[in-house]
This record gives sequence, C-alpha cells and structure tokens, in this order.
Amino acid sequence: MNKYWISNNQSISQNRRTLLNEYLLSLKLENKAEATITKYRSILEQFFSECTIPLDELTSSDVLTWLNMFSEDKKPRTIDLVLSTLSSFFSFCLAEEYMDTRVTKQRWRPKIPESLPKYLNEQEYARVKRAAERLSVRNRALILFLFSSGCRVSELSNLNIQDVDLKKRTAEVKGKGGKIRHVHFSEECAIVLQDYLGTRDIDPTAPLLMNKFGNRLLGGGIRNVTNKLGVEAGLKQSLHPHSLRHTFATNMLARGADIQFISEEMGHSDLNTTRIYARIPTEDMILQYQNIMG
Repeated sequence: MNKYWISNNQSISQNRRTLLNEYLLSLKLENKAEATITKYRSILEQFFSECTIPLDELTSSDVLTWLNMFSEDKKPRTIDLVLSTLSSFFSFCLAEEYMDTRVTKQRWRPKIPESLPKYLNEQEYARVKRAAERLSVRNRALILFLFSSGCRVSELSNLNIQDVDLKKRTAEVKGKGGKIRHVHFSEECAIVLQDYLGTRDIDPTAPLLMNKFGNRLLGGGIRNVTNKLGVEAGLKQSLHPHSLRHTFATNMLARGADIQFISEEMGHSDLNTTRIYARIPTEDMILQYQNIMG
C-alpha cells in the first residue's frame, strides 16, 4: 500500500519526522487529496532538510531566509504554494502546542498575475476531436469522457465499471475531499465506452480504464494519451487533461448552461471558482464584437 502520508526521509531527524508525519496524517484524516498531501510532504521534507534550526528556536527571520533562497528563479505560484504549505504546517504546530508563536507572515505572499483557464477554441477543439478518431477505442473513450463530463484526471482514473451507467450516461465520481457527485457524459462517449468494455471481461469492480498490463490506468497514463493527442492534432501548446476540463466548462457556458449547473458538474465547492469561466470571451461574443466594432 502506498502510504503517501508518511515521510521516510532519512535526512530529517527522527523527532522532526515524527511531527511531520503527525501533520500529514491530519491532512489524510481531513480527506485531503493524495496529490495535495504528496506535494505538501515533498515541500516540508525539503524545508526540514535545509533548515535545521530546532523548532522551538525557529523565528520568522529564519523562515524568510530559507524562503528567499528557495524562491530564486521560482514562479510566483510555486512560491505561494510553498508559503501556503509552511503556513498550514506551522498553524498545526500552534494548535497542537508544539510552537508558541507564528513564524510565517501573510505579507510575504507574492503577487500572482491573474490568468484565465487554458481551454481549446472551436478550431482546436475540432482538430483534437478529429485526431481522436484515429485513437484506440480505449483512448477515444478516455478523451470523449473528459471532454463531455468535465472530470478531473484523478476522478476518471479512480472510476470502476460499476460507477458508470451507460444507459443514463451518468457516472458516480469521488472528487476532492472524498465528495461524491454524479456527472454526465455524451451519447457518443457512451457508445465508444460500450465498444471498449466489449473487448474485456466485465467485472463490475474492475477499473473502468485499464493499461496494457491489466491494471488501473493512472493519471500519468491519461496525461500521456492527451499529450500525444495534442501533438497529433498539431496544437502549438501541450494538451493536458485539465485543458479538456476547462474546454468542457467554456463549451457549456457558450451553449447557455447555468453557472450553478456547471459548478455542480465540475465539483467546485465555491461558485466563484466557476464564475471565472464567465470572463472568457466565447466565439459568439467575439463575433458579435467584430460585427459591431469591425
């Protein structure tokens, strides 16, 4: 079993590693995603390996010195993630009385340029869909599911056959924090999924998507499929699974779907996360502007 919430980093003292693992376990008990805990563990392992000052002697100045060294040639979002990780860990230490004072400051947060989600425009979408027709039946089902459901890559990877209803074209997925929701997918996707499952022995508890070794297709495998497809379609940028998720949202919005419905389909806990898509100019909006303004 992959115990991603346990650090075995031998460059960290036993006492610190015990505290780190206590913190990581608290994240797991809060149902934080495996990817989140793994990232936090990696960041904290680096911090503890490079900043060896005892915890009860650690000051804000010590943390800032390390952060400044770490931040060289790093992007603002990376720095912000590291600072969020440190703040979360030290807040845990305060709550558990391992520390007496807060050693991170809100004012250290870098200014992050606001960016819109990366999605495929209509021409790129058409090229990718056309290129996907040349894929294997499994990979075509994978692409169509991401495009028409808006699922995260981890949600698709974790699906089992019994989680999918081909007649109703719905799937029960486990999202962030272990939250269960039902998503929908297209009729075309249902047909291709049916064809794919027809090539396998059907065990309801088996993974929906499997690799060539008969094991669950993991996130890395799904990303390989989308990356290669982007190259085949002649895209200038890499095609990541999240691009398909963003394309799903913008397509839904352009076709008049309610923002609340889109939010529920995508598993957003905060409606404001979904509202960012409303700021993306759709093809119709661009055409209307050109007709009016020239």
